[in-house]
Amino acid sequence: MNRVAAVQMVSTADVDANMACARERIAEAAGYGAQLVVLPEFFPLISQDGRAKLAIAEPAGDGPIQSFLSEAARRHGIWLVAGTIPLKGPDADHVYNSSLLFNTAGECTARYDKIHLFDVYVDRERDEQYNESATMAPGSGVVVADTPFGKIGLSVCYDLRFPELYRKMSAQGAVIFTAPSAFTDRTGRAHWELLLRARAVENLCFVIAPGQGGQHNEKRLTWGHSMIVDPWGDILCALQRGPGVACADLDLERQRALRASFPALEHRRVD
Repeated sequence: MNRVAAVQMVSTADVDANMACARERIAEAAGYGAQLVVLPEFFPLISQDGRAKLAIAEPAGDGPIQSFLSEAARRHGIWLVAGTIPLKGPDADHVYNSSLLFNTAGECTARYDKIHLFDVYVDRERDEQYNESATMAPGSGVVVADTPFGKIGLSVCYDLRFPELYRKMSAQGAVIFTAPSAFTDRTGRAHWELLLRARAVENLCFVIAPGQGGQHNEKRLTWGHSMIVDPWGDILCALQRGPGVACADLDLERQRALRASFPALEHRRVD
């Protein structure tokens, strides 16, 4: 068995407070025996100012946020998926929304830049609109990383609506998907659980999905309901809203047996 944890947060515009919360939740997860801990999307900062992330963006491999993540992984002896943080983009007006994987030595062993950007009118009547491409640049590469728990496919939030990404990660050997997110209340209520269970079932993979969950400011409410889903679509654990940690044990032997007895991945006829 491999114990994993999904960390839920309610990040604000106060970076120091967000980092302190992340530190506490990582320690809590490690105290539960988690060997792999996954933080939510935008864990260092959620602000009404869409350009605020530009001010804290770091170059890859350097900066206080990455140093914090490296030290946390090393101190607790865990593998850590650092939700997402802003890394320097192709120009001064754009960042990459990057999910980083750190090993127990505190080394960054994989980086995934969110491919699908959330440019959506969620609710025209309430003028709830998101335009990530205004300050973010899309990534372009599928990332599947080797870990002691098997191959992990990295994804982020809106990616969940694009099943072809998960098929590609599955084809590259992924047995676990991570999906740090900040789903809106409206879209989360309608589709969050449905999408997570679908990605798990159609690929016979575990999905670790930590979310932002609560009222961040007067305009931003996220759905939360962080959860860990098994390859049969069963929810192993879940939170509702507010900061917290959801832990579960992943039975990789059972997953292998399931894939052998129900070989849907081998029955594919359309690429």
